[in-house]
Amino acid sequence: MRIDSDQWGEIFDSLSRNKLRSFLTAFGIFWGIFMLVLLMGGGRGLESMLGQVFTGFASNAGFVASMNTTKPYKGLKEGRSWSLDLKDIDRVKNCVPEVDVCTGTNNHWGSNAVKGDQSISVSMSGIFPEYYEIDNPRIKVGRRLNDIDVMQNRKVCVVGARIVETLFPGKTDVCGEKIQIDGITYTIVGQSGRSGDAISLNGNPLTSVEIPFTTMCRAYGRNDKIEMLCVTARKGFKMSEVQEKIGTIVRNAHSVHPDDKQAVLFINTEAVFTVMDDLFNGISILVWMIGLGTLLSGAIGVSNIMMVTVKERTTEIGIRRAIGATPIDILQQILSESMTLTLIAGLSGITFSVLILQLVEKIVHSNNDALSNSTFQISFWLAIGASIIIALLGVVAGLGPAFRAMKIKPVDAMREE
Repeated sequence: MRIDSDQWGEIFDSLSRNKLRSFLTAFGIFWGIFMLVLLMGGGRGLESMLGQVFTGFASNAGFVASMNTTKPYKGLKEGRSWSLDLKDIDRVKNCVPEVDVCTGTNNHWGSNAVKGDQSISVSMSGIFPEYYEIDNPRIKVGRRLNDIDVMQNRKVCVVGARIVETLFPGKTDVCGEKIQIDGITYTIVGQSGRSGDAISLNGNPLTSVEIPFTTMCRAYGRNDKIEMLCVTARKGFKMSEVQEKIGTIVRNAHSVHPDDKQAVLFINTEAVFTVMDDLFNGISILVWMIGLGTLLSGAIGVSNIMMVTVKERTTEIGIRRAIGATPIDILQQILSESMTLTLIAGLSGITFSVLILQLVEKIVHSNNDALSNSTFQISFWLAIGASIIIALLGVVAGLGPAFRAMKIKPVDAMREE
């Protein structure tokens, strides 16, 4: 369908005859596409922000902790306290082939890190290097803890960003610096890049201190006890299936009743990630339903107004037919006006929503450096898809009025006059 300059002039002249009516008709399309793009961008931004929180954390991880028993077993009373130990790591590794990583952690709360006359409250974590496969520290400066640190019981640590800011103001590289915690001097070997919004089981990442597991055990008399067993499932296996096997092994090893579910606490991050995925899929479907519903109502409005326009132009269309215009020419004219109206309104809606999303993105980035990688903008192909939807709506909205206009005959036009 080719349109020359005269036809373009005629289209805009027709739409501008009743400016208020054209504006109100176009506003339905504008608002529909504006809301669709704005909600899609907002949903993408929210997902991106939550993605920053979960970045570096394994989505197929599970955590096991001991709780007081609730059932008597093998002569042992209910309410008994028990603890996981290092042997449980080997038991799980050897007996559950579906497990990829298995390690343990210990925590110590309420300590202060001291440097000179400066101090800050911190949370201590004793870990093995394997733990980094579950929770990536995103080291900003220096290195992670390694196997040699564990084997030699080194007094080294990886610290959070706020500890560096408080104890070493103005410094960007604190590797080699020393801090004291509970009377023990530790050498800093790395600074964590985790943000305060990041998910963590070991306290606030900004004020966390990670030390070798063996060093933690010696410093606080933990011996071979572990507070939490940390595992990941191999690809193709669900943690919800693996945790049942782990629970059976742990209960048998520590004389816990096989049916005592409350004695073994499971935290399944896979379930959390699944819920989040389902939530965002649901939000996306809801956004499309709302946006397309609004667009459809706008298209119906365009179709109704075009019907009124055709009726008002009955004489004009009859004269066109009388001087040689074919039904296809009339069809093209009405469809062109309908598509032009919807495209102008739709593209304006896309442009305005993109500007709003850009403003929101700048505000989020300026208020929180940890969310600097989050994006609220829609993709290029989504914008193209929205433009195609607008064009199709213009065609659909104009078809009814166009077919009605095609049926107008010169004689009918004269009678109308």
